[in-house]
Amino acid sequence: MSRTFTLCHTGGGTNCVVDGDTIWLDGQKIRVADIDAPETHPSRCALEADLGTRATHRLQELVNAGPFAVTTLDRDADKYGRKLRVLTRGGQSLGDVLVNEGLARTWTGKREPWC
Repeated sequence: MSRTFTLCHTGGGTNCVVDGDTIWLDGQKIRVADIDAPETHPSRCALEADLGTRATHRLQELVNAGPFAVTTLDRDADKYGRKLRVLTRGGQSLGDVLVNEGLARTWTGKREPWC
């Protein structure tokens, strides 16, 4: 699917990036299921704030670079009601791009501190 994604940090959205691992797609909040990105609101230290901002902008670049597929893993939604999905283009996870660039971690089932 191809859309133009803006940035959005609070509230609902149509097609926008919340942070390095959360987007709104066609009015549905999606948590990128295969990664954990630094928090941006609120971040817990300057390093996390910097990485989180960079991850957010990079995810925006990635989703705006062209059509991507959205697939479900083993669970449909998280405890916050966000849909858990993996975003891929050409068979490559967009989350893996962030991990390879040092802007996110592979999701292991629990959050780890960035500070």
